[in-house]
Amino acid sequence: MPSCVLAYSGGLDTSVILGWLQDEGYDVHCVYVDLGQPGEDREAVLKKAHVCGAKSARIVDAQEELCRDFAFPVMQWQARYEGVYLLGTSIARPLISKICLQVAREVGADAYAHGATGKGNDQCRFQLAAEALEPGVKIIAPWRIERYRAKFPGRTEMIAFCAEKNIPVKASVAKPYSSDENCLHISYEAGVLEDPKTTGVDVPDFGMTVSPQQAPDKIEYVTIGFEVGVPTTLNGKSVSALTIVKELNAIGGRNGVGRLDMIENRFVGMKSRGVYEAPGMTLLYEAHRYVEQLTLDRDLLHLRDRLSPEIAEMVYYGFWYTAKMDALMAFSRQTQSVVTGEIKLGLYKGNIIVCSRTSPNSLYDDKIASMEAGGSYNQTDAEGFLRIMGLPGRVQGRVRPRGY
Repeated sequence: MPSCVLAYSGGLDTSVILGWLQDEGYDVHCVYVDLGQPGEDREAVLKKAHVCGAKSARIVDAQEELCRDFAFPVMQWQARYEGVYLLGTSIARPLISKICLQVAREVGADAYAHGATGKGNDQCRFQLAAEALEPGVKIIAPWRIERYRAKFPGRTEMIAFCAEKNIPVKASVAKPYSSDENCLHISYEAGVLEDPKTTGVDVPDFGMTVSPQQAPDKIEYVTIGFEVGVPTTLNGKSVSALTIVKELNAIGGRNGVGRLDMIENRFVGMKSRGVYEAPGMTLLYEAHRYVEQLTLDRDLLHLRDRLSPEIAEMVYYGFWYTAKMDALMAFSRQTQSVVTGEIKLGLYKGNIIVCSRTSPNSLYDDKIASMEAGGSYNQTDAEGFLRIMGLPGRVQGRVRPRGY
């Protein structure tokens, strides 16, 4: 029999896909990639896959790798899709594909299956990553197969299929929105959120953050240390990548930090509405930026900021394993070589206040910057500087006078 690896969550969609793939004649190897999804009994998910006829099933804990090798390099770029979104879902997809392909190679599977819809971004991220790593891989995306959609036009048919196959699922009424969660963030979309007149922060049952109104009435302070652009210490204590993200999720979350609501442009062409919460990564982005303000010179920082939207777009679209990304990440590693320092933040009802910043590589010189007399900066030098800078404008003004 042909065989495939299925990116498996144990929910209704992938449970149905597991049964459908078996009906299509596949031996199915289920892979649950643990990225910090909450409230799920991992062993129960594994047992369910076996009970439902999976040829094999395994859990792969990739939380540390997600933070260290995927989220932090994107954060070092200060990459925000369309200036807002911190890419928590987008970052995870190429890692899921990599792990599923590693399992496929181990078990000798012929194909890689996933449950992403044909309308969304995740299908792009899964497939572009998989084909870059394994150009000959066969992708099975049931939601893009007409006979699958005809068989399962809605949840009623999916639940009936599970009952027929004795597949245990929670046959509950759908939530008024859908969500996706990992250790980096939670996203909420669809359902009532598709109406842009709806206030986004009033709909979801947020899992990581309290509202700013419910946050404490006093400032909480947190100190984050970076070495070559990587967050390594929290309140003076050395911690792992995953630990700092999880602890900052708790700290930022209880202070109402990290919620956002946006209308975004999907890769497939449509606009969609997303509500997100990412308290830990929001704090890391802010702290990292403050270290860069001390340590990066103007031209390098401005160049990086011009390139940052490119990274955000590539991650959002799914172009992680590409020559362009490799080159840009090499540029970033050089840029981050001096980004070492410690930042103290004050958190108050959703606000982030920078309280102190230090770095052994600081380019800030108060003797030069001071408005007081003295220092090595001679203000008289600015006369010649401005005459040279203003030369093109004076020439143009004589040739093409501007009315005023």
